[in-house]
Amino acid sequence: MAGGGCVTVKKQPYERELYRLQTELVKLQEWVRSEGARLVVVFEGRDAAGKGSTIKRVAEHLNPRVTRIVALPAPTERERTQWYFQRYTEHLPTAGEIVLFDRSWYNRAGVEHVMGFCSKAEHQRFLHQCPIFERLLVEDGLLLRKYWFSVSDAVQEQRFRRRLEDPTRRWKLSAMDLESITRWEAYSRAKDEMFVHTDIPEAPWHVVESDDKRSARLNMIAHLLSTVPYHDVPPPELSLPPRPPNTGYQRPPRDLQSYVPDHSAGLDR
Repeated sequence: MAGGGCVTVKKQPYERELYRLQTELVKLQEWVRSEGARLVVVFEGRDAAGKGSTIKRVAEHLNPRVTRIVALPAPTERERTQWYFQRYTEHLPTAGEIVLFDRSWYNRAGVEHVMGFCSKAEHQRFLHQCPIFERLLVEDGLLLRKYWFSVSDAVQEQRFRRRLEDPTRRWKLSAMDLESITRWEAYSRAKDEMFVHTDIPEAPWHVVESDDKRSARLNMIAHLLSTVPYHDVPPPELSLPPRPPNTGYQRPPRDLQSYVPDHSAGLDR
């Protein structure tokens, strides 16, 4: 059992189904490219809710020239004086592209609002403008999908502790992440208010239960695929040409080049 009473998907069926869904994502990507479609997927949710690991699985086998991950840093001084949505619009896809937002313009409704990084007036303006902004995107033909990853407080704390103890994941944890524990209810109220204003028919929110990360990944990807009317685009026929006959080329002696030391030679074979 995972935290929060969620049944954990066993590894073998998880990996089998993930690979099948990732194969479908490749088909979706080729459809987007061939049709000149524009797809935006917004990943939001609490810290340690599994957004990043899901984005990793979504993009794992996709062409980075077609599918981009956008994870913007804190705004610069110049960007703070712009229209709020301006820094995000420049990252929207053009024809034949997919953009995955690892957090998005919804920062204003969440962390900026809760942590006091924006004024009450700016927060209210965002809640008013965001539905208008998204309706304009959809009206222009952009495919917009929004996912909220929901995690229980107990599981979030478990994941924070694991990050603290794992040197390869310690970078994922910041002081602001830890403060989210003490502001759990404030974030909950902010999320509820955000949903009231931005869960619109043209761009609804889809909640992903993510106490079990494997289930969350499979559920999110399967849902995304079900919402886009893609079809299989036959790839161009390719075949390996025969190798031309050897014309006498010889590689230069090894001592003329600098090789990477064989670190692996000291490991058990």
